[in-house]
Amino acid sequence: METLLLTEQNVKKSKPITLFSPSNPAPMETLYLSNIDQTVAFNVETVFFYEVPEVLGAAASDIVRRVRLAVSEVLLVPYYFMAGRLRCNLLSNRLELVCNNKGVLFTGATASLRLKELGNLSFPNPSFQNLILSAEESGDLSNSLVLSIQVTRFRCGGFSIGFVINHSILDGRSAAEMMLNLASICRGEGMKIAGDLDPDRSCIRARNPPQIKFQHTEYSDLPESSAISFTSPVVSSPAARLSRISNFNLFCFDPDMIKRLKEKSGMNCSSFEAMVAHIWIARTKAVFVDRTKTASVLFAVDIRNKMSPPLPRRFIGNAVITATASARADELSERGFSFGVGLVRGAIERVDNEYVRSVIDWLEVHKGVPSVLDGNFFVSAWWKLPFHELDFGYGKPVYGGPVLIGGKEEFVLLLSDCSGVGKDREGGINVWIALEQEKMLKFHSFVFQI
Repeated sequence: METLLLTEQNVKKSKPITLFSPSNPAPMETLYLSNIDQTVAFNVETVFFYEVPEVLGAAASDIVRRVRLAVSEVLLVPYYFMAGRLRCNLLSNRLELVCNNKGVLFTGATASLRLKELGNLSFPNPSFQNLILSAEESGDLSNSLVLSIQVTRFRCGGFSIGFVINHSILDGRSAAEMMLNLASICRGEGMKIAGDLDPDRSCIRARNPPQIKFQHTEYSDLPESSAISFTSPVVSSPAARLSRISNFNLFCFDPDMIKRLKEKSGMNCSSFEAMVAHIWIARTKAVFVDRTKTASVLFAVDIRNKMSPPLPRRFIGNAVITATASARADELSERGFSFGVGLVRGAIERVDNEYVRSVIDWLEVHKGVPSVLDGNFFVSAWWKLPFHELDFGYGKPVYGGPVLIGGKEEFVLLLSDCSGVGKDREGGINVWIALEQEKMLKFHSFVFQI
């Protein structure tokens, strides 16, 4: 079957409406955003696809209304702050969240295509941007939205749900919990994850005075004059230096391949450690011409249980910091896979309470961002998040993942390939990577050398 693209002509969106929280605080409150939140002021766009059994087709026709009511009447009670707006405090030069109940943007849409006509849903497809409601479509760019949702019904009876969430408010784990709660509400089961949310970030404020005890090469300094951007993972001038390209590809690692990689390491390593080291080595061989240069891989480490005392159980915010492993390109290639795995493990183990506090203090002084320039790159492990569990009442998604309108060479995503109805592929990982064509050909020749 010919693969078709989604366009403005075959996806018709209703006029966006605004959903308000029924429990917005009075008087209006302003939430402090941590130094970690400040480094990720960009939108994360995801879409989830659902095939609907014929017997449930009539009921699924009400999915737009069901999601809308679930958000406005239930979800926005505990998640009232998601109806707020981001702004830059000019006195402190920091982002903050104003809980002013300006609302969540929502729309319903219809697509004249069938899901099967979209081809392989797991492959990067820029036309999926038509399944999300971008901030530009609100008609007011001065309003920095925190959350927008689009529900799209397809000709076959299936549907998709697209989310745009500003990363400065929720990290991956917190965003996944919010989506799981929304799905549970739509099933008529109420909030899935009980307990009061804690959006207070004061527990991870910088120390006064700052006490920087480590060299934090995983972050780059920013000039004082840098302006905050809501659309890029870095700020001001470094953003322009990121290589946005359209040549991206997907590489599938099944459970047997991952098992062989872990055995190859010669140590009892995790799937994450094995995958990051393997991609790092293959990419370094493909990208670095000068083999005497330092090659670095960056990735997020969850700090919830690494802090002393631990963060509150229902902490809502960015509870991850960037860690990095580095080596000379020639040494990384020559010393083998176990060497790379050891460096990745060492980077993870280095993150303890004192290291996290040092990061937060460094960011207070330098206001930096993850250092993904000069050939370095960031690996984001989406496959660990429970997105494949999102059941809005019609079964689990046949696919769910990020919407990539263009590829950035400096970012690699690890996604689960085990989502879907009736599929038994537990443990597989899909690797999304963007590289210039010549580099991609080289990477392809190295990445399956296991």
